Amino acid sequence: MKVLIVDDDPASKRYTSMALEEAGIEYQSADCAQNARALLDGTGGDGFDVLLLDVELPGTKGWEFLTELRAEGCEIPVVFVTVRESLEDRVHGLNLGADDYIVKPFEFTELVARLRAVLRRSIRDVPTRVGDLTIDPQVRRVERSGKPIELTPREFDILWILVRAAGRLVSQKELLARLWGIDFDPETKNVEVHVHRLRKKIETAGRILIETVYGEGYRLKA
Repeated sequence: MKVLIVDDDPASKRYTSMALEEAGIEYQSADCAQNARALLDGTGGDGFDVLLLDVELPGTKGWEFLTELRAEGCEIPVVFVTVRESLEDRVHGLNLGADDYIVKPFEFTELVARLRAVLRRSIRDVPTRVGDLTIDPQVRRVERSGKPIELTPREFDILWILVRAAGRLVSQKELLARLWGIDFDPETKNVEVHVHRLRKKIETAGRILIETVYGEGYRLKA
């Protein structure tokens, strides 16, 4: 498990870090939504399993940051860790799309137990059908009628990102950031080339699975 802590209070962040270290959980930290965004964009969120998010952040508040993430289709599990303990606040956080809500101060064991519970609930990488394809992310295998389709690692990554987006438009910029990192050339044709090759392998005559929205990105049609 790898956790991203978003908290601007040094003492609180240190306490949370101690809890994770004691449990042998890997983590990184950010002191504001902007810095957290940079870390998430660098991996598309795939580099982290859970986001520990404080409400009272400088600039963009935790409520607003979570709202933005969910509006963009980011599914990373989010746990609010905050001193705001009213029932109204807890309900508000969960209604915004948080997976859990922990009030400070907390016991190390409670935090770790809640993180593991959230992670168990969030695992959705199960075999999925798209049209006449079966996609198994655990073994990175794609089949049509029981016959395997050989994809390169990058082609499979693109396909799975589109599957997880569930019909949401995924921009070329997002694909570049998630697969090639944040230091990419925006004029590169990497995405177009790989999507073209992927289409040739998974699409059949008269059956378009990946829709191109020119100038914007790609969407899975099935």
